[in-house]
Formats: sequence, C-alpha cells, structure tokens
Amino acid sequence: MRAPDHLTKDEIQKSLNELDNKIKTLRGRANATTADSNHTYHEHIAALERKRELIANKLNDSEDTQSKWQDLKTGLDNLKDDIGKLFG
Repeated sequence: MRAPDHLTKDEIQKSLNELDNKIKTLRGRANATTADSNHTYHEHIAALERKRELIANKLNDSEDTQSKWQDLKTGLDNLKDDIGKLFG
C-alpha cells in the first residue's frame, strides 16, 4: 500500500477524511459479523490505517515542500531582478 504523490493539502485532508469513514464503516461491519468470520475486515482495516498514516505523513511533507518551492521561486525572482539591474 502506498500514499499518492503530489497531492495538495486540501486533497490530503479529503483523503484522510475518506479513509476515516471507510475504517469506521469496516469496524462496524466487523463487529456485526459472527465470530471468526471477520478476519478479512480486520486485515482491510489494518491496511487502510497504514495508508492513512502514510497520507498523514505526506501532509507534513507537503507543507515543507510548498515552503521550499516558494523559497526557490523567491530566490529566482531576486536573481532575475539583480540581473536586470546589472544589465539595465
């Protein structure tokens, strides 16, 4: 299981909310089944919880990445201005 790459902060939050709802639904189904017939639900829940963890980590990573891209853009803009002053 992997977390999708290149999601915006809003898309990450939406994914986390969807996974929370799926996990809640599966837990309800697992509790409603007879004894020993709910192993697949628990396996699915565990997989979704792992995916949720990976996506939650991306939320932190995406904030850092956005900041790095903004810093890079600012640096390039400053460089362009400096070059313009040098030859202008």
